[in-house]
Amino acid sequence: MPIRPTKDQLAAAQDVVIPDVIAPGLDVLFCGINPGLYSGALGLHFARPGNRFWPALHVGGFTPRLLDPSEQHELLDLGLGITNVVARTTARADELTDDELREGGKALVDKVLDNKPRWLAVLGITAYRTAFGEKKAKVGPQERVIGKTGVWVLPNPSGLNAHWTPTGLASEFAALRARVVT
Repeated sequence: MPIRPTKDQLAAAQDVVIPDVIAPGLDVLFCGINPGLYSGALGLHFARPGNRFWPALHVGGFTPRLLDPSEQHELLDLGLGITNVVARTTARADELTDDELREGGKALVDKVLDNKPRWLAVLGITAYRTAFGEKKAKVGPQERVIGKTGVWVLPNPSGLNAHWTPTGLASEFAALRARVVT
């Protein structure tokens, strides 16, 4: 893993955009809410130590081993990718406005229509509800489809989301994985 960013590097990472890890025809395009400053400073998705995305991805059966964020491009060979509802980095997701989330939802629909993954997995129920105007959505498969892409909502893997244990997260990722392989 790259060196831990300094306080100045973290401050300079505000509003940075991390390029998507994406290609046409993926099995699953994972979609975070937006990158944090730690990720922005390193230019890597889900880079903050304590973020449970990479362990949940592995334990949920998507990767043959635990990948480091610096290995994010290896996901493409596994038919997986990463994007975000809102591209810009912030210290906290609650710094995003509802308008930004709704605009991000529209841009995400375009991205999905262009790249045609089999599944879009949005990581965060509250962000999904706001971005797509579905106030009663629950974690799991959604009725919504985008073109031919199914939509699945997973819990936010941030270490700040204490409501979901690592085991619970992995179980939700595994449920999606089971659907992907069928």
